[in-house]
Amino acid sequence: MPISPIVYRGRFAPSPSGPLHFGSLVAALGSYLRARSLQGQWLVRMENIDPPREQLGAADRILLSLEAFGFEWDESVLYQSQRVEHYQAIIETLLDKHQAYFCQCSRKEIKTMGGIYDGRCGQATKSSGAIRIRNPIAITQFQDQIKGAIPIPADFAEEDFIIKRSDGLYAYQLAVVIDDAFQQITEVVRGSDLLLPTGRQMSLFDLLNKPHPKWLHLPLACEEKGKKLSKQNHATAIDILKPQHSINQALAFLGQKSVTIETDTRIMLAQATAQFDPNAIPTQTEILISS
Repeated sequence: MPISPIVYRGRFAPSPSGPLHFGSLVAALGSYLRARSLQGQWLVRMENIDPPREQLGAADRILLSLEAFGFEWDESVLYQSQRVEHYQAIIETLLDKHQAYFCQCSRKEIKTMGGIYDGRCGQATKSSGAIRIRNPIAITQFQDQIKGAIPIPADFAEEDFIIKRSDGLYAYQLAVVIDDAFQQITEVVRGSDLLLPTGRQMSLFDLLNKPHPKWLHLPLACEEKGKKLSKQNHATAIDILKPQHSINQALAFLGQKSVTIETDTRIMLAQATAQFDPNAIPTQTEILISS
């Protein structure tokens, strides 16, 4: 049954490359509070389409961590690894319509182009390599719900970006758009490291004739300038045995009032939802925290 467009639908979409850390908690909490404060739905999607980066058992540990922190989602978890047939079908359609093409340019070659691919394979008839979108819809600015107008450099916005890698894996830019459209996400709340890719995702939404969601980008938790907490940087996992303190730390990071410590973390999240103020979220791209 189609979902009513008036229903707010948000999501948290971690990759199972390691356990949840404080930066992940900030993203989960921000998206959850935004959805619940608007009486909306909140979904969890596991972005597990990059096996070389994934950690065995990490997806299950992530879900256990979310449960320990009191998060409750409204639908079954969507696993991107179970969606590859849908991704491939859309790629085949784009290729048939000449809206995508194969490219065999290496990273070294692209570096000689100035770091931005120049479209040279767009008129060729290659049948192997990476697949790039033919990008006629360059989005050079979008509106963020707390940051306001976000400019995007024209050369980045205009680039024919990759939607399937040369190793056969599907690119994040493709999968995230297809799944946000499939799940009818009305607003994406996520970290500010994805500000610039938003323009490319909007281009792909338009190319697929799908309505794109609104956007709200949260500040990144960084140990030092330009270095966000991440699984790749071996950020410390959040303590699921003592989640209450971390919830209040994440609330403070987001500019929100603290909540009363409760044994049941769902009660804490309910209180945080009742007093959630999106206007209090810091607008800077990153915030330094002590490790």
